[in-house]
Amino acid sequence: MHVLHFTYRNLFIFAAISLTAVGVLFVHSAAAYWGQIRYADTAPFAFKQLIYIGVSITVAYFMMRTPHLSNGKFWTVFYVAAVVMLAAVLVPGIGAVRNGSQSWIALGPVSIQPAEFVKVALIGKLAMGMKQKPGRRIWDWRHFALILLPFALIMMQPDLGSAVIMIVAAFVVLFAAGYPLSFFAFLGFAGAGSFAALILAAPYRLDRIKSYIDPWSDPLGKGFQGIQSLFAIAPGGLLGHGFGNSRQKYLYLPEPQNDFIFSIIAEETGFLGAAAVLALFVCLLIGGFGIAVRTTGWRECLVVSGMVSIIIFQTFLNVGVVSGLLPVTGVTLPFISYGGSSMLTTWLAVGTILHFSRRTTD
Repeated sequence: MHVLHFTYRNLFIFAAISLTAVGVLFVHSAAAYWGQIRYADTAPFAFKQLIYIGVSITVAYFMMRTPHLSNGKFWTVFYVAAVVMLAAVLVPGIGAVRNGSQSWIALGPVSIQPAEFVKVALIGKLAMGMKQKPGRRIWDWRHFALILLPFALIMMQPDLGSAVIMIVAAFVVLFAAGYPLSFFAFLGFAGAGSFAALILAAPYRLDRIKSYIDPWSDPLGKGFQGIQSLFAIAPGGLLGHGFGNSRQKYLYLPEPQNDFIFSIIAEETGFLGAAAVLALFVCLLIGGFGIAVRTTGWRECLVVSGMVSIIIFQTFLNVGVVSGLLPVTGVTLPFISYGGSSMLTTWLAVGTILHFSRRTTD
């Protein structure tokens, strides 16, 4: 069993580091032309990404080593701070608007997206506050208050993608904690109705659904990104055009180093390269949940399960969008997409998982 745990932990670390390295390579490739236009240099985005990675891995190392992660007070402070930042985003003069969403806090040259951090904070707070009651109902309205408060603040920005990822990861924690299937069935029906209401309440969401169903109805507007993404993926074939030889990165696909970087990977490395990247995420999934089921504590298992769910569901959402299987939502590909908040949040989750991987049953 000890050897098996060692294998899961190392599989998880290998996948995380490999995906991060892949991200640096393809941020450089995808953003080379964009960097040339904006900065007269092909490497600034890759250089910044390396800085983000260095900071993120350093923070993850301290998360892994600190003894405070098993203390509920740590997660309470983290959660409160993240919610306060979420509220601050909505204050005029503090929150910055990008791509139609007021989701950022601009601090000079640095921008912070609080919705990213609240996902990790919520999972830690929710899991560490859970009480194990064998044979009894564990339903507690406070669990839903913890979830609904940041959800409401994120939807006010609005940022449906981040909200959905947070909700799914939180429900994984509730399911693992013992909430009954009937409860999730009820939430499924209620959630479907609420989701439909949210779409109808905001015309831009309805436009995204329409462009998802028929992107060619507005090929130069709402359907543009989805169409250009498919134009990148489809010609890639089995082996792709070769590293650095993407055609869509020449301003056809807007800011290809961000949410649609997987399209560039598929275009340059083909089906085999894209499948290899997805295989690394599968390794991360297996390693992460392998760690979760071997943690010594019940709450620790919930924390790890929730953190793994954040990364994996966000990956599913991003790949679904760029391949045309899901409507366009502004979510990054973990470890790979360009951006400091996304990278730091992902490695915060990794550091937390590795912290609890040090306390496992043999």
